Amino acid sequence: MGEYQILEKVSLFQGIQKSEISDVLNCMDSNTKKYSKNQIIVRGGMKMNNLGIILDGSVQVIREDIMGNRMIVASLFSGEIFGETFACAGVDASPVSVIADEDSTILWIALTRIVTPCTTACDFHSQLIMNLLQILAKKNLYLNNKMELLSKRSIREKILSYLAEQANKHKTAVFEIPLNRNEMADYLCIDRSAMSRELSKLKEEGILDYHKNSFRFLKK
Repeated sequence: MGEYQILEKVSLFQGIQKSEISDVLNCMDSNTKKYSKNQIIVRGGMKMNNLGIILDGSVQVIREDIMGNRMIVASLFSGEIFGETFACAGVDASPVSVIADEDSTILWIALTRIVTPCTTACDFHSQLIMNLLQILAKKNLYLNNKMELLSKRSIREKILSYLAEQANKHKTAVFEIPLNRNEMADYLCIDRSAMSRELSKLKEEGILDYHKNSFRFLKK
């Protein structure tokens, strides 16, 4: 899929004609950079002035505590955006790192070029700002949902809440998750061995079935 075809589906460019996207990118002084698998795209502690759009590949947004424990904040794929919250907040140091989960291409756009009208007063600036506000609002909802998930008291509750969320997202009782077992444990902030034991119990009790990344809720 070509770059413009991907950008047509990116929420930041909603309401902007395909024929205008090239003008938008020129006005924004955008640039594209390729990253290899496991390469650090954003290192925690860096100042974020730009937002990134994934043109191809996928990335993981992670947070590490002082003891080196890792939590996956989000897994993002082609067409999704990262960095906009911290760039808008003007924080001096990003609290998260972003790592390429596979070979990826990222389009970088300076936030100041979005929120500051240019000398030619491009018509699309107001649309970009409205789109950015919607993106920030949706990110806030996502983080609230993540906090609710992590607030679950037991490992079982966290697992079932996460899998139910994925089932609702796919609108089916049979679905695949984008995380392997280590990543799932990091995302839920639980011990991997304890998580595996609980998954086995859920399978034995006939609540769900699974094979690798594929899961299925069973009818009682």
